[in-house]
Amino acid sequence: MMRPIVEFCAGNAHFGTDKALKPLEERPDCEVIEYGCLTNCGQCYLAPFAFVNDEIVEAATAEELYLSILRKIKEIEQL
Repeated sequence: MMRPIVEFCAGNAHFGTDKALKPLEERPDCEVIEYGCLTNCGQCYLAPFAFVNDEIVEAATAEELYLSILRKIKEIEQL
């Protein structure tokens, strides 16, 4: 099974998404990519978000985003 791909937007970093990105980069169970822009500007302006296998995951804080991404990865692994 392929590892889930987690994509971050550099434009969303003002929400502190490093707190989710950095620890995910250290995990062997996912691939982390940061793009300059994911062309999701409306979402990017409102809250921390990332894509996990092309599915948007969002949360109120970067810490919650990290936990939401971990839940999504577990969900994908169970498929």
